Amino acid sequence: MDVVDCVVVGAGVVGLAVARALARDGRETLIVEKESLFGSETSARNSEVIHAGIYYPQGSLKARFCVAGRDQLYDYCESRHIAHRRCGKLIVATAPAQVADLERIKAAAEANGVHDLAWLDGHQARQLEPALRCVAALSSPSTGIIDSHAYMLSLLGEAEADGAMIAYRTQVTALRPSPEGVALTFAGDDAPSLAARLVVNSAGLHAPDLARAVVGTSPDHWPRAYYAKGSYFTLSGASPFSRLIYPAPEPGGLGVHITLDLGGQARFGPDVEWVDSLDYDVDPRRADGFYEAVRAYWPGLEDGRLAPAYAGIRPKLAGPGQPAADFQVSGPAEHGVAGLINLFGIESPGLTASLAIADHVARLARESLDA
Repeated sequence: MDVVDCVVVGAGVVGLAVARALARDGRETLIVEKESLFGSETSARNSEVIHAGIYYPQGSLKARFCVAGRDQLYDYCESRHIAHRRCGKLIVATAPAQVADLERIKAAAEANGVHDLAWLDGHQARQLEPALRCVAALSSPSTGIIDSHAYMLSLLGEAEADGAMIAYRTQVTALRPSPEGVALTFAGDDAPSLAARLVVNSAGLHAPDLARAVVGTSPDHWPRAYYAKGSYFTLSGASPFSRLIYPAPEPGGLGVHITLDLGGQARFGPDVEWVDSLDYDVDPRRADGFYEAVRAYWPGLEDGRLAPAYAGIRPKLAGPGQPAADFQVSGPAEHGVAGLINLFGIESPGLTASLAIADHVARLARESLDA
């Protein structure tokens, strides 16, 4: 059986960043991806926003990795000429009762080290965005947008330049602790055909299922996956906004917000729909809820201007009605399986946090492999 230093399962944005970090450390690294191209699930179906680190509980992995990863990501894009823009965003209160929500958000952001939020009253917000209706807003100049495909292509290219390899259409069906580390069985095989001193489970939506495929462990040993589907609708015609506009957050997500792509095209979403399976169809009937939500802060939205765009699914560790869960990065110290690092619940702000997550995994790898 062949043995390599590291196998990264999943070629989403976080998996690619992790593989790049491991390869830069001089480790023989193989990326295995069940699809025919990289970044084709969660990483290709999001808002492409560089988040500032505003919403997350102080000391959480989301807060730590987002703030650190944001600065790393801007530096990475600037040094490699990857298309991005610090367009900024406004988080808006559309009713006096929501002003307290903004106050809590500002306090949370400052606790996370985000000190550039500016408080605006309704008049000041409308001076920046005349089409907006709100009674107050927070301005976040550190929020931006990115060409996520170009970013992932760069990560893969740099990983390969340092010796990493990628295998597409390669699905891992079982992981078995072995003297070499972890033995991997692939779809179509009855027995393991490759071993790695370290396996990084960065399978995104499928990470909990892959953990359940660890031979010799109980399914109850691993977290359950919850799927929060979010649909997006595209705005026909010119956007009235030059910044991203976010309402006060809602359970399961950040509310139906307006984002812009690098060409200035506006889209709205995602909403929150709890589902039991992976389904990326956008139901045109959901537009009714979008019109209602958007008109709370943009009353000028005319009928007929929203068209179904695409949907994504957030890999969550908490279901409807449960408190929001943090990222979970678990190594042998947490789960007891030598040579395995699991990345669970890497939803937003996973894109923003990707380089910081990768640095953390690389440190864990050094502790495990170089001890």
